[in-house]
Amino acid sequence: MAAYDPATFDPRSAIPGLVARLRMAWLDELDERLVPFDLKAQDYIVLLMVATGSDTASSICSVLAHDPGAMTRKIDALEKRGLVRRVRSEEDRRAIKLELTPEGRKLYPKALAEAVGLANDFLQGFSKAEVKTLEGLLKRILDNAHAQAAVKG
Repeated sequence: MAAYDPATFDPRSAIPGLVARLRMAWLDELDERLVPFDLKAQDYIVLLMVATGSDTASSICSVLAHDPGAMTRKIDALEKRGLVRRVRSEEDRRAIKLELTPEGRKLYPKALAEAVGLANDFLQGFSKAEVKTLEGLLKRILDNAHAQAAVKG
C-alpha cells in the first residue's frame, strides 16, 4: 500500500518535506546556541562523529553523505583550532584516523549539552513513549531508504 498518491501529495505536510524543514530548523537553531563556543552545527556534528567512533574522514562522509573535499576542509579547520587531530592508524599505517584533542574533549560535552537541550526543546510536550515511537518510525523509514540504496547497488 502506497502512503502517498501523486494526485493528492502535499510536499509541505508530507514526511520528506517535514524532515527536511525540521533538519534545517534544528541546524539553524544549533548554530545560534553554539555561538558562545565559536562552533557551527556542522563543526559539532564532526566532533560528535569523532567522539562516538567515526574515526576517519571517509566514515564521517559516508554517514553524513558529505562531499569529501568539503569534509577535508572542515577537518582542516577543526585541526587548526586544536579540536581534532589526524593520527596514523596502528593497524594500517596508510590510514589516517581522527581523534579529539584534549581541547576537543573539553569542548565536546558543552556542545553536546546544547544539542541535547535543543532536541528536548523541539520535543517539548512529547512523552518519552512518544519520542521512542517516533524514533522507531524514523528508523524504519531509514531502513527502507538503505534497502532502496542496496537494491540500486
